[in-house]
Amino acid sequence: MPGLRAKIDYVHIKGFRSLADVKIAGLPDVTVMIGANGSGKSNFIRFFEMLSWMARSRKLGEFVGRYGGADDQLFGGSRQTPRMEATVGLTTEAGQNEYRFALAHAHPDRFIFTEEACRFSSNDRPIQAGWQYLDDSGYGEARIVEAAQSGKDLGINSDTASSIVKLLRNCKTYQFHDTSDESNLKKLWDAEDNNSLRSDGGNLASILYRLEQEDLGRFELICHYISRILPVFDRFAIEKNKSKVSLRWKAKWIDKTFGAHLTSDGSLRFFALVTLLNLPSEMLPDVILLDEPELGLHPTAIELVAHMVKTLAKEKQVIVATQSPLLVDVFDLDEIIVLDLKDGKSELRKLDPDEFRIWIEEDFTPGQLWEKNLLGGRP
Repeated sequence: MPGLRAKIDYVHIKGFRSLADVKIAGLPDVTVMIGANGSGKSNFIRFFEMLSWMARSRKLGEFVGRYGGADDQLFGGSRQTPRMEATVGLTTEAGQNEYRFALAHAHPDRFIFTEEACRFSSNDRPIQAGWQYLDDSGYGEARIVEAAQSGKDLGINSDTASSIVKLLRNCKTYQFHDTSDESNLKKLWDAEDNNSLRSDGGNLASILYRLEQEDLGRFELICHYISRILPVFDRFAIEKNKSKVSLRWKAKWIDKTFGAHLTSDGSLRFFALVTLLNLPSEMLPDVILLDEPELGLHPTAIELVAHMVKTLAKEKQVIVATQSPLLVDVFDLDEIIVLDLKDGKSELRKLDPDEFRIWIEEDFTPGQLWEKNLLGGRP
Protein backbone atom coordinates (compact mmCIF):
# COMPACT_ATOMS: atom_id res chain seq x y z
CA MET A 1 0.00 0.00 0.00
CA PRO A 2 2.56 2.58 -1.08
CA GLY A 3 2.07 6.28 -0.49
CA LEU A 4 -0.96 5.95 1.78
CA ARG A 5 -1.51 8.08 4.85
CA ALA A 6 -2.41 5.92 7.84
CA LYS A 7 -5.01 7.07 10.32
CA ILE A 8 -6.74 5.67 13.38
CA ASP A 9 -10.44 5.66 12.53
CA TYR A 10 -11.99 3.95 15.53
CA VAL A 11 -11.12 2.12 18.72
CA HIS A 12 -13.10 -0.04 21.13
CA ILE A 13 -11.32 -0.79 24.43
CA LYS A 14 -12.62 -2.98 27.23
CA GLY A 15 -10.76 -3.45 30.50
CA PHE A 16 -7.61 -1.33 30.11
CA ARG A 17 -7.08 0.67 33.31
CA SER A 18 -10.00 3.11 33.71
CA LEU A 19 -11.18 2.37 30.17
CA ALA A 20 -13.67 -0.28 31.26
CA ASP A 21 -15.67 -0.09 28.04
CA VAL A 22 -15.13 2.86 25.69
CA LYS A 23 -15.70 3.20 21.99
CA ILE A 24 -14.96 6.14 19.77
CA ALA A 25 -15.33 6.26 15.98
CA GLY A 26 -14.62 8.79 13.28
CA LEU A 27 -11.48 10.22 14.87
CA PRO A 28 -10.51 13.41 12.99
CA ASP A 29 -7.03 14.46 11.84
CA VAL A 30 -6.51 16.15 15.20
CA THR A 31 -8.19 15.03 18.42
CA VAL A 32 -7.96 17.05 21.63
CA MET A 33 -8.89 15.10 24.74
CA ILE A 34 -10.03 17.12 27.75
CA GLY A 35 -11.16 16.13 31.22
CA ALA A 36 -10.43 16.45 34.91
CA ASN A 37 -7.40 14.87 36.56
CA GLY A 38 -7.81 11.10 36.63
CA SER A 39 -10.52 11.03 33.97
CA GLY A 40 -8.50 8.68 31.74
CA LYS A 41 -6.82 10.95 29.18
CA SER A 42 -3.36 9.55 29.82
CA ASN A 43 -4.76 6.00 29.89
CA PHE A 44 -6.12 6.49 26.37
CA ILE A 45 -2.70 7.72 25.24
CA ARG A 46 -0.98 4.84 27.07
CA PHE A 47 -3.18 2.28 25.32
CA PHE A 48 -1.75 3.29 21.95
CA GLU A 49 1.72 3.27 23.42
CA MET A 50 1.07 -0.35 24.44
CA LEU A 51 -0.04 -1.17 20.89
CA SER A 52 3.15 0.32 19.52
CA TRP A 53 5.21 -1.83 21.90
CA MET A 54 3.15 -4.90 20.98
CA ALA A 55 3.95 -4.34 17.31
CA ARG A 56 7.64 -4.70 18.05
CA SER A 57 9.00 -8.20 18.51
CA ARG A 58 8.56 -9.46 22.09
CA LYS A 59 7.88 -6.04 23.62
CA LEU A 60 4.48 -6.44 25.34
CA GLY A 61 6.13 -8.06 28.35
CA GLU A 62 8.58 -5.18 28.63
CA PHE A 63 5.77 -2.60 28.47
CA VAL A 64 3.83 -4.43 31.19
CA GLY A 65 6.94 -4.67 33.36
CA ARG A 66 7.69 -0.96 33.00
CA TYR A 67 4.18 0.01 34.05
CA GLY A 68 3.73 -2.10 37.16
CA GLY A 69 2.66 -5.51 35.88
CA ALA A 70 -0.40 -6.93 34.14
CA ASP A 71 -2.71 -6.53 37.16
CA ASP A 72 -2.19 -2.76 37.08
CA GLN A 73 -3.23 -2.58 33.43
CA LEU A 74 -6.68 -4.10 34.07
CA PHE A 75 -9.74 -2.16 35.18
CA GLY A 76 -10.04 -2.72 38.93
CA GLY A 77 -7.30 -5.35 38.81
CA SER A 78 -7.40 -8.94 37.59
CA ARG A 79 -10.01 -10.08 40.15
CA GLN A 80 -12.56 -7.64 38.74
CA THR A 81 -11.38 -7.73 35.12
CA PRO A 82 -9.45 -10.90 34.26
CA ARG A 83 -9.40 -10.12 30.53
CA MET A 84 -8.74 -7.07 28.36
CA GLU A 85 -10.16 -6.76 24.84
CA ALA A 86 -9.72 -4.21 22.09
CA THR A 87 -10.42 -3.57 18.42
CA VAL A 88 -8.68 -0.87 16.40
CA GLY A 89 -9.59 0.35 12.94
CA LEU A 90 -6.81 1.91 10.87
CA THR A 91 -7.73 3.44 7.53
CA THR A 92 -5.77 4.31 4.42
CA GLU A 93 -6.85 5.48 0.99
CA ALA A 94 -7.07 1.81 -0.04
CA GLY A 95 -9.42 0.68 2.72
CA GLN A 96 -9.61 -0.25 6.37
CA ASN A 97 -7.27 -2.49 8.34
CA GLU A 98 -8.72 -3.82 11.59
CA TYR A 99 -6.97 -5.60 14.42
CA ARG A 100 -8.50 -7.10 17.52
CA PHE A 101 -7.06 -9.00 20.42
CA ALA A 102 -7.83 -10.24 23.93
CA LEU A 103 -5.32 -10.51 26.77
CA ALA A 104 -5.95 -12.62 29.87
CA HIS A 105 -4.18 -12.24 33.19
CA ALA A 106 -1.79 -15.12 33.87
CA HIS A 107 0.64 -16.23 36.59
CA PRO A 108 2.71 -14.64 38.02
CA ASP A 109 1.62 -11.21 36.74
CA ARG A 110 1.66 -11.22 32.97
CA PHE A 111 -0.63 -11.38 29.94
CA ILE A 112 -1.33 -14.18 27.52
CA PHE A 113 -3.21 -13.80 24.26
CA THR A 114 -6.54 -15.63 24.11
CA GLU A 115 -7.54 -14.12 20.76
CA GLU A 116 -5.83 -12.30 17.93
CA ALA A 117 -7.45 -11.48 14.59
CA CYS A 118 -7.30 -9.02 11.72
CA ARG A 119 -8.95 -8.15 8.42
CA PHE A 120 -8.60 -5.76 5.51
CA SER A 121 -11.67 -4.37 3.75
CA SER A 122 -10.87 -2.73 0.42
CA ASN A 123 -12.62 0.41 -0.71
CA ASP A 124 -13.13 -1.33 -4.05
CA ARG A 125 -15.39 -3.94 -2.48
CA PRO A 126 -18.71 -2.98 -0.86
CA ILE A 127 -18.79 -6.10 1.35
CA GLN A 128 -16.77 -6.02 4.55
CA ALA A 129 -14.14 -8.75 4.80
CA GLY A 130 -14.40 -11.52 7.37
CA TRP A 131 -12.09 -11.81 10.36
CA GLN A 132 -8.98 -13.97 10.05
CA TYR A 133 -7.86 -15.54 13.34
CA LEU A 134 -4.32 -16.41 14.31
CA ASP A 135 -3.87 -20.07 15.14
CA ASP A 136 -3.56 -21.18 18.78
CA SER A 137 -3.71 -19.08 21.94
CA GLY A 138 -1.91 -18.82 25.28
CA TYR A 139 1.22 -17.10 23.92
CA GLY A 140 2.78 -14.05 25.56
CA GLU A 141 3.65 -11.81 22.61
CA ALA A 142 1.67 -10.64 19.59
CA ARG A 143 1.94 -13.27 16.85
CA ILE A 144 0.74 -10.83 14.22
CA VAL A 145 4.34 -9.58 14.28
CA GLU A 146 5.59 -13.07 13.48
CA ALA A 147 3.01 -13.40 10.70
CA ALA A 148 4.14 -10.10 9.21
CA GLN A 149 7.84 -10.86 9.39
CA SER A 150 8.01 -14.51 8.42
CA GLY A 151 5.20 -14.89 5.92
CA LYS A 152 4.29 -18.19 7.58
CA ASP A 153 0.74 -19.46 7.30
CA LEU A 154 -0.50 -18.64 10.79
CA GLY A 155 -4.14 -18.36 9.81
CA ILE A 156 -4.10 -14.78 8.50
CA ASN A 157 -3.01 -12.99 5.35
CA SER A 158 0.63 -11.97 5.76
CA ASP A 159 0.17 -8.77 3.72
CA THR A 160 -2.66 -7.67 6.02
CA ALA A 161 -0.56 -8.54 9.06
CA SER A 162 2.38 -6.57 7.67
CA SER A 163 0.23 -3.49 7.00
CA ILE A 164 -1.26 -3.52 10.50
CA VAL A 165 2.10 -4.01 12.22
CA LYS A 166 3.58 -1.14 10.23
CA LEU A 167 0.66 1.14 11.08
CA LEU A 168 0.77 0.31 14.80
CA ARG A 169 4.52 0.87 14.94
CA ASN A 170 3.87 4.26 13.44
CA CYS A 171 1.82 5.38 16.46
CA LYS A 172 4.25 7.17 18.76
CA THR A 173 3.71 8.86 22.11
CA TYR A 174 5.74 11.91 23.11
CA GLN A 175 6.06 13.22 26.63
CA PHE A 176 8.84 15.64 27.54
CA HIS A 177 8.03 15.96 31.24
CA ASP A 178 11.32 14.59 32.61
CA THR A 179 13.74 17.49 32.85
CA SER A 180 15.44 16.33 36.04
CA ASP A 181 19.22 16.21 36.43
CA GLU A 182 19.12 12.61 35.19
CA SER A 183 16.99 13.44 32.17
CA ASN A 184 18.19 12.16 28.81
CA LEU A 185 17.80 15.73 27.52
CA LYS A 186 20.79 16.69 29.65
CA LYS A 187 23.08 13.83 28.63
CA LEU A 188 25.65 13.48 25.88
CA TRP A 189 24.05 11.63 23.00
CA ASP A 190 25.15 9.63 19.99
CA ALA A 191 25.21 12.05 17.04
CA GLU A 192 24.09 9.32 14.64
CA ASP A 193 20.85 8.67 16.57
CA ASN A 194 19.00 11.20 14.42
CA ASN A 195 16.39 9.43 12.29
CA SER A 196 13.47 10.43 14.51
CA LEU A 197 12.95 12.17 17.83
CA ARG A 198 12.75 9.81 20.78
CA SER A 199 9.60 9.74 22.92
CA ASP A 200 11.33 11.53 25.81
CA GLY A 201 13.30 13.92 23.57
CA GLY A 202 16.60 12.39 24.70
CA ASN A 203 18.23 12.69 21.27
CA LEU A 204 17.10 16.29 20.69
CA ALA A 205 20.69 17.50 20.27
CA SER A 206 21.33 14.84 17.60
CA ILE A 207 18.18 15.83 15.70
CA LEU A 208 19.05 19.53 15.78
CA TYR A 209 22.64 18.82 14.74
CA ARG A 210 21.39 16.88 11.71
CA LEU A 211 18.94 19.64 10.75
CA GLU A 212 21.64 22.29 10.95
CA GLN A 213 23.82 20.23 8.61
CA GLU A 214 21.12 19.07 6.16
CA ASP A 215 18.13 21.43 6.40
CA LEU A 216 19.38 24.82 7.56
CA GLY A 217 16.13 26.62 6.69
CA ARG A 218 14.12 24.33 8.97
CA PHE A 219 16.76 24.64 11.70
CA GLU A 220 16.56 28.43 11.56
CA LEU A 221 12.76 28.34 11.57
CA ILE A 222 12.82 26.31 14.80
CA CYS A 223 15.24 28.84 16.32
CA HIS A 224 12.96 31.69 15.21
CA TYR A 225 9.89 30.15 16.87
CA ILE A 226 11.78 29.62 20.12
CA SER A 227 13.09 33.19 20.15
CA ARG A 228 9.50 34.47 19.89
CA ILE A 229 8.81 33.00 23.33
CA LEU A 230 12.31 33.13 24.84
CA PRO A 231 13.64 36.59 23.86
CA VAL A 232 17.17 35.90 25.13
CA PHE A 233 17.48 32.88 22.83
CA ASP A 234 19.51 33.40 19.65
CA ARG A 235 20.12 29.96 18.16
CA PHE A 236 21.20 26.44 19.08
CA ALA A 237 24.93 25.86 19.31
CA ILE A 238 25.15 22.08 19.35
CA GLU A 239 28.59 20.90 20.40
CA LYS A 240 30.04 17.70 18.96
CA ASN A 241 32.83 15.83 20.70
CA LYS A 242 33.96 12.84 18.65
CA SER A 243 30.73 10.89 18.11
CA LYS A 244 28.69 12.60 20.84
CA VAL A 245 26.63 15.80 20.88
CA SER A 246 25.24 17.92 23.69
CA LEU A 247 22.41 20.41 23.76
CA ARG A 248 23.60 24.01 23.99
CA TRP A 249 22.22 27.34 22.85
CA LYS A 250 23.60 30.84 22.33
CA ALA A 251 22.11 33.84 24.08
CA LYS A 252 21.58 37.25 22.48
CA TRP A 253 23.58 40.25 23.63
CA ILE A 254 26.21 38.19 25.45
CA ASP A 255 29.04 36.03 24.16
CA LYS A 256 28.04 32.89 26.00
CA THR A 257 26.34 29.57 25.35
CA PHE A 258 24.19 27.66 27.83
CA GLY A 259 23.85 23.94 28.30
CA ALA A 260 20.70 22.00 29.13
CA HIS A 261 21.67 21.94 32.81
CA LEU A 262 21.42 25.77 32.90
CA THR A 263 18.10 25.87 31.02
CA SER A 264 14.70 26.06 32.72
CA ASP A 265 12.43 23.01 32.65
CA GLY A 266 9.77 24.83 30.64
CA SER A 267 12.33 26.01 28.06
CA LEU A 268 13.69 22.48 27.57
CA ARG A 269 10.19 21.12 27.01
CA PHE A 270 9.46 23.96 24.60
CA PHE A 271 12.69 23.22 22.67
CA ALA A 272 11.60 19.60 22.24
CA LEU A 273 8.00 20.42 21.28
CA VAL A 274 8.90 23.05 18.70
CA THR A 275 11.46 20.74 17.13
CA LEU A 276 9.05 17.80 17.02
CA LEU A 277 6.21 19.81 15.51
CA ASN A 278 8.45 21.24 12.78
CA LEU A 279 10.29 18.11 11.67
CA PRO A 280 10.06 17.01 8.03
CA SER A 281 7.35 14.45 7.33
CA GLU A 282 9.81 11.61 6.75
CA MET A 283 11.15 12.01 10.31
CA LEU A 284 7.70 11.74 11.89
CA PRO A 285 5.37 8.80 12.61
CA ASP A 286 1.93 8.62 11.00
CA VAL A 287 0.14 9.07 14.34
CA ILE A 288 1.54 11.43 16.98
CA LEU A 289 0.23 11.29 20.55
CA LEU A 290 1.06 14.12 22.95
CA ASP A 291 0.41 13.82 26.68
CA GLU A 292 -0.12 17.25 28.31
CA PRO A 293 2.33 19.18 26.12
CA GLU A 294 1.47 22.41 27.95
CA LEU A 295 3.23 21.37 31.17
CA GLY A 296 5.43 24.22 32.43
CA LEU A 297 4.92 26.43 29.37
CA HIS A 298 4.15 30.15 29.27
CA PRO A 299 0.57 30.88 28.06
CA THR A 300 1.91 32.39 24.81
CA ALA A 301 4.01 29.27 24.24
CA ILE A 302 0.95 27.07 24.76
CA GLU A 303 -0.96 28.98 22.09
CA LEU A 304 1.96 28.73 19.65
CA VAL A 305 2.29 24.98 20.24
CA ALA A 306 -1.45 24.55 19.65
CA HIS A 307 -1.24 26.32 16.29
CA MET A 308 1.72 24.12 15.33
CA VAL A 309 -0.31 21.03 16.18
CA LYS A 310 -3.15 22.32 14.03
CA THR A 311 -0.77 22.84 11.10
CA LEU A 312 0.93 19.46 11.52
CA ALA A 313 -2.46 17.70 11.49
CA LYS A 314 -2.71 18.54 7.78
CA GLU A 315 0.00 15.91 7.22
CA LYS A 316 -0.15 13.61 10.25
CA GLN A 317 -2.85 12.49 12.65
CA VAL A 318 -2.35 14.05 16.09
CA ILE A 319 -4.02 13.08 19.38
CA VAL A 320 -3.46 15.43 22.33
CA ALA A 321 -4.40 14.98 25.98
CA THR A 322 -4.50 18.35 27.72
CA GLN A 323 -5.52 20.26 30.83
CA SER A 324 -5.12 23.67 29.21
CA PRO A 325 -8.13 25.80 28.16
CA LEU A 326 -5.66 27.99 26.25
CA LEU A 327 -4.64 25.06 24.08
CA VAL A 328 -8.26 23.98 23.62
CA ASP A 329 -9.17 27.48 22.34
CA VAL A 330 -7.28 26.90 19.09
CA PHE A 331 -9.39 23.89 18.08
CA ASP A 332 -12.94 23.38 16.85
CA LEU A 333 -15.58 21.68 18.96
CA ASP A 334 -15.78 18.72 16.60
CA GLU A 335 -12.07 18.10 17.24
CA ILE A 336 -12.60 17.77 21.00
CA ILE A 337 -13.40 14.63 22.99
CA VAL A 338 -14.54 14.99 26.60
CA LEU A 339 -13.63 12.44 29.25
CA ASP A 340 -15.53 12.08 32.51
CA LEU A 341 -15.00 9.55 35.29
CA LYS A 342 -18.12 7.87 36.66
CA ASP A 343 -17.91 5.06 39.22
CA GLY A 344 -14.23 4.70 38.39
CA LYS A 345 -14.93 4.25 34.66
CA SER A 346 -13.86 6.65 31.93
CA GLU A 347 -16.58 7.83 29.58
CA LEU A 348 -15.68 9.38 26.21
CA ARG A 349 -17.97 11.79 24.43
CA LYS A 350 -17.63 13.63 21.12
CA LEU A 351 -19.08 17.11 20.96
CA ASP A 352 -21.84 18.24 18.61
CA PRO A 353 -21.07 21.86 17.60
CA ASP A 354 -24.79 22.53 17.03
CA GLU A 355 -25.45 22.08 20.76
CA PHE A 356 -23.17 25.03 21.53
CA ARG A 357 -23.94 27.25 18.56
CA ILE A 358 -25.61 29.94 20.68
CA TRP A 359 -22.50 30.21 22.85
CA ILE A 360 -20.10 30.29 19.90
CA GLU A 361 -22.19 33.02 18.26
CA GLU A 362 -21.74 35.02 21.48
CA ASP A 363 -17.97 34.71 20.94
CA PHE A 364 -17.34 32.19 23.70
CA THR A 365 -14.29 30.09 22.96
CA PRO A 366 -14.11 26.32 23.51
CA GLY A 367 -11.73 26.88 26.42
CA GLN A 368 -14.19 29.26 28.09
CA LEU A 369 -17.04 26.78 27.60
CA TRP A 370 -14.88 24.13 29.25
CA GLU A 371 -14.05 26.40 32.19
CA LYS A 372 -17.75 27.09 32.65
CA ASN A 373 -18.29 23.29 32.68
CA LEU A 374 -20.66 23.50 29.72
CA LEU A 375 -18.66 20.86 27.87
CA GLY A 376 -18.28 18.54 30.86
CA GLY A 377 -14.90 17.24 31.98
CA ARG A 378 -14.49 20.19 34.36
CA PRO A 379 -10.83 21.34 34.37
